[in-house]
This record gives sequence, C-alpha cells and structure tokens, in this order.
Amino acid sequence: ARGFSLPLQRPADCGDSRYFDISRLACGPCGAHQRQSADGSSCVCRPGHRMVSNNGGSSVICEKCPENMSGVTQDGWNCIICPKGLTSEGKCKCLNDEILVERSINGILLNEALCIHCNGSEQSFSASDGSGNRCVRCEQTFINVSKSCDCSSPNVLTGGLCFSATESLPPKGVATVRFGQLGITLTSAWFLKNLQSSASACWLYSNLTACQALGNMCVMNMNSLSSSGTDACGLFQYIYVNTARLGTAHSIAFWRHNLPWLYYGDQPGLASQVLEANHFPTTFTFKGTDKDVKLQFIAASFDAAGNFLKWQSLEGGILQLCPDTQAKLNAAYIFGTTYQQSCKISVSKILLDFANPIFYDLFLEYNDDNGQQYLWAVPVLNLNLQYSEMFVNQGSNMNNWLLTRRFFLVDALSGKENDLGKLPRVIRIASKITISIRLVSHTQRGTIYPPLITIAYTDVLIQNPETQSVMVSFSVSYEMNQSEAQIQTDITLGVLGGLAVLWSLLKTAGWKRRTGSSIIDLQTVLKFLLFYAGDLANVFFIVTVGKGIYWLVFFKAQQFVSVLLPLPSQEEDFVTYIACAFSLKALQLLQLLVSQLSIDIFFIDWERPKGKVLKAVEGEGVIKSAAAPVSIWRTYFIANEWNEIQTVRKINPLFQVLAVLFFLEVVGFSNLALMDSSSSLTRSSESYIAPWSRILRFGVSAALWLAIAFLQIMFFSVFYERFVEDKISQFVDLCCMSNISVFLLAHSCFGYYIHGRSVHGHADTNMEEINMNLKREAENLCSQRGLLPNTDCQTFQISISRKMRLHYDRIHETLTRKRGPARLLDSSANTFEQSTRAYNTMNKFLSSFIDHVHKEMDYIVKDKLLLERILGMEFMEPIEKSIFYNDEGQSFSDVLYYGNETTLLIFDILFFSIVDLASQSFVLAAILTYLQQEIFRFIRNTLGQKNLASKTLVDERFLI
Repeated sequence: ARGFSLPLQRPADCGDSRYFDISRLACGPCGAHQRQSADGSSCVCRPGHRMVSNNGGSSVICEKCPENMSGVTQDGWNCIICPKGLTSEGKCKCLNDEILVERSINGILLNEALCIHCNGSEQSFSASDGSGNRCVRCEQTFINVSKSCDCSSPNVLTGGLCFSATESLPPKGVATVRFGQLGITLTSAWFLKNLQSSASACWLYSNLTACQALGNMCVMNMNSLSSSGTDACGLFQYIYVNTARLGTAHSIAFWRHNLPWLYYGDQPGLASQVLEANHFPTTFTFKGTDKDVKLQFIAASFDAAGNFLKWQSLEGGILQLCPDTQAKLNAAYIFGTTYQQSCKISVSKILLDFANPIFYDLFLEYNDDNGQQYLWAVPVLNLNLQYSEMFVNQGSNMNNWLLTRRFFLVDALSGKENDLGKLPRVIRIASKITISIRLVSHTQRGTIYPPLITIAYTDVLIQNPETQSVMVSFSVSYEMNQSEAQIQTDITLGVLGGLAVLWSLLKTAGWKRRTGSSIIDLQTVLKFLLFYAGDLANVFFIVTVGKGIYWLVFFKAQQFVSVLLPLPSQEEDFVTYIACAFSLKALQLLQLLVSQLSIDIFFIDWERPKGKVLKAVEGEGVIKSAAAPVSIWRTYFIANEWNEIQTVRKINPLFQVLAVLFFLEVVGFSNLALMDSSSSLTRSSESYIAPWSRILRFGVSAALWLAIAFLQIMFFSVFYERFVEDKISQFVDLCCMSNISVFLLAHSCFGYYIHGRSVHGHADTNMEEINMNLKREAENLCSQRGLLPNTDCQTFQISISRKMRLHYDRIHETLTRKRGPARLLDSSANTFEQSTRAYNTMNKFLSSFIDHVHKEMDYIVKDKLLLERILGMEFMEPIEKSIFYNDEGQSFSDVLYYGNETTLLIFDILFFSIVDLASQSFVLAAILTYLQQEIFRFIRNTLGQKNLASKTLVDERFLI
C-alpha cells in the first residue's frame, strides 16, 4: 500500500549522535566515541579521542587518548600533549602572536606540541597569519606606527590596520546602512570591519584600493548622507573636500585624484547642464554604407574591497538579470531599438549568483576623426538617493536631480549584521534599470545627448529565500523633444476644429431649411451638436491618421536619425484623440441609423386599369361592372429590391477585414509597428522582438484600411459597377420597367424622387410585350424616361412646400394609423378598407402632384448651383412651389448605407484601432470589427424593413 515511499529526513534532523547517510537519504547512527561532522554527512571522533581508521560515513573507529596526552593533532589521527590548553574541539591552542607546531621539520610527530612566538622586533617584523600556522611579515602600517607588529594604545587598531593616535584621522565613522523602503537601519558587519580603516588609509596614505572600498560603501548606502554626517558617504565627502590639493583626474572637476568619481556635484541645475549642454561626439545612421547602430557601452568593474576587476562590455547581458539568448540580450544596445525585459527572480538564485557585489563605472565608447578611442562617462540617476531636501531624484525637473556615477546590481553584503559568512538580513537589488537615449532637437545627422542610466533599487527582507522572489526589469528607451510636434498637433486641431464648427453651422442651417422651420430651439442646438460630433470625429481622425503615417514613414525610412518615436507615456494624448474620434463617430453613426430608420417612403404606382370587369356588390346581390384591378406584385417587387439595397456598401466589408488581416499578419506589415529601426516585414524567431508602438500600430493599420478601401472603391466604381452589376442604377431602371416611382422624404420638407413612370404606358403585361417595349426603347422609337420631356434625368432632390407637406401628412396619418395588415386574415374589414383607401388616396395624390394637377401645390424643376452642391444645402426656400433639383449622382443613396460609405469606413477603422490598442491583437480586432459590422447591418435591415412596411403598407411577409 505504501508503494515506493520513504520518510523525509534532513541532515539537521539527525542530531549530534547520528549522521546523514547520503546513499540511503536517511539518518544513521554514529559509532562509539563519535559524533556528527560539521557537514552532517559523516561521523568524527569526540574531543579527547583519535581516529584509528576512517573510510567515510560511519566507518570510523575512534579510541580514547591517554590521560597524559589529552589533546588531538589538527588532522585528528594522533594524540599529543598541549602545553597551553585545548580548544572546544579538543585540539591544541596557542596565543595570538604564536604559531602551533606539531611536527618537526622532517615530519616527525612531536610528543608535545610547541607554541612558538613570532619575532615582531625590527628586522623580522613577523606575526602569525590568520590561520595561526606560520609567521609572516606584519602589515606595513604596524611597522610605520610602532616599529613592531604590536598596535597597542594609544595607537588605533581598526580593520587590520594600525594608525598613530597623533595623526589627523578622519571622524569616527558610523557603520550603519539605511534601508529606507523597509524602515530599517542596521549595523553592517562589513562596514564595521572596513569603514574606518578604509577611510583612514584613504585619508592618510591615499591608498587607491582603500579609497575605492570607501566609495563602494557609500554607493551601498545609496550615495545618501545621514543626519550624523559620518556614515560612509559623509567620510567620503570629508576626504573629497579636504584633498582638493591633489588635483583632478582627466581634467574632470568632479573626479578627485586617487578617489573614485561618485558625484557630479551638488550645484542646483547642474544635472541639466551635464545632460544637455554637450552633444555626444558621434552620429548614428539607420541605413546606407555608413550604417552605425551600435551603442558601445563599456564598464570598469570593482569588487567590494576596491580591487579593479576588468573592463567589461555590456554585451552579453552584464546588466540584465533576466536570462535570455545572446542575440536578444545584445539587442539592447542596437540604436533605435526600444528594449524591454522583465522577469521574476528567486531570492535564493540572487544570493547564489551575486554573493559578492560588483560595482560599475559606465562609459560609452566612441572614436574621434583620427580613429582614437575615447570614453564618455554615463551619469546615473539613483531614484533611492536621499542627499538633501534640495535634491529629489524623482519627476522630470532635471534641476532637482543629483547625478551619480557608480552603481551595483545586487548588494548581499552590507545587509549582514554579524557573521559575514551567514545569510544577510536584507539585500538590495537593482529592480529597475533604464538607459535613456535622447535625440538632439532639430538634428539631421543622428546627434544625441549623453545617455542617462536610471536605477531604482528594492530592499528585500530575507525570510525564506526559496519562496521569495523579486520582479526586475531592464529597458533602453529613446526619446526626443515632442513639444514642437505637440504644438503643431494642437494648432492643427484648433484650426480644423474651428472649421468643423463653421461646417456644422452650415449643415444645421441647411437642415433647418429642409425641415421648413426657422426657429432656433433646443432641437436645433441638439442637431448642431450631433453635426459637430461627426465633423469633430473627422478632425480627430484626420489628425491621428496623419500623425500615425508621419511617424511610420519618417521613422522607418530615415537614413540619418532625425526623429525618434514618442515614449509610451507621450502616446497618451494620441490614444485619447483616437478614443474621442471613436466616441464621436459612434454617436454620428447612431444618429445616421435613427434618421435612416425614420424616413418617409412611398411607392407611386403609375399603372392604370385595363378595361372593366364584372364584380358582385356585397350585400346587394347584383353584379356591376368595375375597373380591372391593378396588380400589387410590382409594388411588392420594388419594395423587396429597396429592402435589399438598404445595406449595400461601396466595398465588401468581409473582404476588407480579411485583406487587412492578411497584410498585417501574413505578409508581415505588423512588424513595421515595432519600436526598432528596421523596416523589414519579417523577423527571425531568434532575434529580439521590440515592444509595439501604439502610434505605429494605428498608422500601419489605418494606412492599410484606407489603401485597401480605396482600391475596392476604384474596382467597384470603375470595373464592377460598370461591367458586372450596379445595384443602385439597376434599381432606378427596375422602377422604370415596373412603372413605379419612389417618393422619399428624409426631412419634413426635403427628400428624393425616383421617376419610374414607364414610357410605354403599362408594365403589367406579358413577356412578349415587355421584350417588344425594351426593343423599341433601345432603338429610340419611344420617348425618353426623364420627368421632363426629352430628358433622361430620373432622380431628383426635392424641396417641397409647407402646404404640400401638410397635405401629405393628412393622408399619411390615415395610412399609418395602423401598422398595416401584418396579419390579413385577422384584420377587420373596416381597418383593411380604411388602409386601402388611404393607400389609394396617397397614390392618387402623389401621382397627380407629379403631373402638375394641383396648381396650388405645383413644383418647378431646375439645376442646383455649384455652391449649393458643395455646401449640401439649398438657397431657395420653397414657399409657393416645390422645387425638384436635377440629380445625376443618385443622391437618394444618402438614405442608404451606400451613400454613407465614408462614415461607415471611418467607424470601422476606429473600432478596429480601439480594439487593437486595448488588446494588442490584430486578429481579435478583425474578428470583433466584422461582428460589429454584421450586428449593425442586422439592426439596419430589421428596423429598416419594419419602417418600410409601416410607411408603404407592404406586408413584411413579402419582404424577403
């Protein structure tokens, strides 16, 4: 039942008398006179016992030493007399200035151990080494101060060095480290051992290693000054200020001779001078034979004790804590490639990999005109620094920054309180490193300002390293001054926004005339706001598309670097513009749907009865002759065709979405939206993939949408509608063949008229006569189709008089009092007859109106002025007579999807872009865009069909 299970035992569980058997992974007993070894994996003899044999594990045999030889040699195999006592391990011990000798010079074991005193007098100057096994020359400071190896009072012994009490020593240092994020200040074992000695050796002897070690301790304290002023940074500043006589290194005012360069100086405003006063003396190009896109960063590395290790190139991931391939790590230093890397690292791995901190002084390498190599110092902005109230290394105000030079990645040393060999109580990790490259304004040759490395440290209180983890990130960002571009954008928005106001006012004035009202009321204000919403959406769309394509073209195509992409934080305004454009365009689309779903429409049947028929009179029992009924099927047929073309567009929406997605994901145009300098459409799977730019994503997708839509419109208008099928023109022809005219009112006093009166008099006939009529028309043997004699114009924009509208409404009220005979079998005879009578009355009225029967409601036909066509409004008000404007452009499609392709296309683009910016997925954006197209098309079809049935008395069952 237990299967292959075994109890879990650890070396610490075994106790003093057992050991951990590494073959059985379990505890085993030690033999007589034995105990567990230090590592727990074997047994050793107890104090006062020597080994007889030892084959590892428990295979140890021990025997007790004689009473007169109670000590055991250092190797544990022999008993020996110890003249100066025993250690807790049962071994011999000697005084501090003595060494232990157990064997003669030829290896013979002595019967009694010797404690030999090291000669510390002049000529010898020897003392025991750290292990107490041999005499070595004592440290030079002992000799200089006391002429011996003794550093007795009043001399000062600190950190293994001896200093004379008469010398001017630096102030006594405070060996504390402040971990501000945790609110902990602890005494560091490393500082306690080395701070005072390093400061004294640096101050008195200008010891290079000691000065570097002191600087490192200041860096471990976040370059911050405490209130006491005698911590590591306080001592460094004390030495820095009082060694001005030593001069500077490389003529750099902040780099004192013999000292490490830690600060750039604490003068207010100095940071902006360092970062902007000088240009980096080389240029960068993206393309061409002089292509230069490598950032040659190099760092001088030091250990905590101040020893110089080596020069290190940053390539290979020196500063990147997250593991990755060599190619991807090196991509961080390709100019123009925005680099981002983040991951979560176990604290146990950090302690293993970074047991000893390494300190870096970072430089950027370049060559002068003669090929001589030079280094440019890279300043550091430490976000954890606390220097004084004057300096705050947060925010964008450079005048408040205090720049530093040296930094580290992980400090697991200063957080050790007692034993330097144990785990630290607190570690400090560079959790966020950002290298910022800024382009010089108005440069045309790829000139940059000196780079800046910004570091944020995280303090971690060690509790359980195996379960604790830290999120770290490394990034390289590129930026340029965007204020001028923002000003130009604001100016463009202001100018176009002002024009949009004027255009909306003109639209509102035209709408007021078309509604036959001259009063400015709340409805007028709301209509103006709706017009302005649509026009302002177009303004935002034009600006964002222009800006997106501008960055796409000028950033990706440039040879000498002159522009850099906005940072993600600088893209917020751009995203806001897109959101505003989408919201306003959605409002315009809803208003468009509402207006299209509430139009007044009626089909005028010009067909007249052919002859008479006998008809029984209900209730009278007699038969009378009556006019032959006119078939309603032609009206139903035209109504069906109108219903079908309500959502016909100038493009194929499904093809549009699939084509855009194909070019983005399959061809690879989406790679143009990456924040790197490459304009290639393909990327290797092994290469680093830069983060997306939201501006470039919008620019690429919008450009593809517009280009593919333009090609579709050109194809349909030039080829397909001319040689294959033109649904709008065919509908007009079909009206004429069916002897049906269409009377549309989009507003109270404005609408459209399609003249479908047959030139042959009748359309309700057989196939032979229809074919004969078509032949006669093709041979010009009959009159033309136009409303006026000898004209072909069949479509008109109509502006009707108020009197005409009132008469139309009176008849229309009767027609729409009921929704119509949706269920003919269930309708009462009275309602049916009333609706039929109203339909016939409306048909008779409109046909007589077209025939100029009503002189008091007559109309004239004229052409629109050019300015009227441009402004989309009518200058003449139809007071006494209605006005029919010749319309060769079939503008009645304005009440259909077909005539509003621009609005629909812009809405599709904005919807696609909003989804993509939110999800960073072109595929999801394409799917949702097609779904919203189908949803709106379904709503427009369904409600449009209901409105058509309601206004024309055509039963919905016949609209299929």
